[in-house]
Amino acid sequence: MSTLFVARERQPGELRVAATPETVKRLVKEGFTVQVASGAGEAASFADADYESAGATVVADDAWPAADVVVKVAPPYPEEVASLRSDSLLIAFMAPHKNLDVVSALATRKISTLAMELIPRITRAQPMDALSSQASIGGYKAVLVAATRLGKYFPLLMTAAGTIRPAKVVIMGAGVAGLQAIATAKRLGAQVEVSDVRAAVKEQVQSLGGKFIELPMQETGEGAGGYAREMGEDFLKKQREIVTRHVAGADVVITTAQVPGKRAPLLLTTQMVEGMRRGAVVVDLAVDSGGNCELSQPDREVTHKGVHVLGFTNLPATMPEDASTLYARNVLSLLTSISKGGQVTLDLADDVVAPTLLTHAGEVRHAPTAQALLLQSKEAAGTNR
Repeated sequence: MSTLFVARERQPGELRVAATPETVKRLVKEGFTVQVASGAGEAASFADADYESAGATVVADDAWPAADVVVKVAPPYPEEVASLRSDSLLIAFMAPHKNLDVVSALATRKISTLAMELIPRITRAQPMDALSSQASIGGYKAVLVAATRLGKYFPLLMTAAGTIRPAKVVIMGAGVAGLQAIATAKRLGAQVEVSDVRAAVKEQVQSLGGKFIELPMQETGEGAGGYAREMGEDFLKKQREIVTRHVAGADVVITTAQVPGKRAPLLLTTQMVEGMRRGAVVVDLAVDSGGNCELSQPDREVTHKGVHVLGFTNLPATMPEDASTLYARNVLSLLTSISKGGQVTLDLADDVVAPTLLTHAGEVRHAPTAQALLLQSKEAAGTNR
């Protein structure tokens, strides 16, 4: 029987928790001994007493060394890595390309790490797909934020004082976040136009009531697992030329385009923003990976020539109760697939474990991260000469 510890998040603004009373009850039934850090679920509206009623023991925040499995949301801090037992398992979002030193420390201490953003997009893994569950929340909240910041109505209104035309919303990227943004903007009564490098999503866009912006598709934007792939600069230039005309008349632009493991593509240049009307709003959901908008800054509002550009690094955390509920279910699904009777076994040939395993047995097993660490090491060696 394994001891599972639910950590309390320390990252500023991170209000989510990796397990809820609902999932704790299931984990206990599966055979895990569950310990929850005191206050871990408070920001997401889950009290310590709720966890105790579900069968967990509420413990101090420093219980890391006693755990066989630690579950959390955000990547650990170096001191948290130092608190992990060398043969333990960590499950969390890791953002490995931005936390190379943490990844290196995990490998050095021979800690196994399952990175939730590396869950493959295969049928079996759909209940574990935390990127999708959180992106859906981000897309929904982005529209609400835009509607709140915009100085006009979203829907068409016919009043005694005259008619108010509906807001025009342009959404760039029709992945999970983009599709949820389309649905939400349509529910609020806006006219919605959508741009995406994958022609295959046109049908989904139209089924939600959006108008698909046709792009020159000499090359496909389909990447592995249904993600968009990185496109060439020539294509991106043509895309910007076409989308510029639509953006110029928009009240709101929401950008959601990301390529796993790489910098987000630049879709909205300063010149394009300057062509928008005063009072228009841009919400950039890719700002944490470089940003789709040239002017966006992490967790700041930038007003440029009357256009308000909002960059959010963690919108799902602003809806912590439902975001935690979905994420905790993702973690539960992953755990139950790799355990029996509360005992975890990592099958390195498993089609979910293999791509998700970031570190194991003293090695960095995720090839792109291993390459990034090697490059970092070479650069450091060159600097020290």
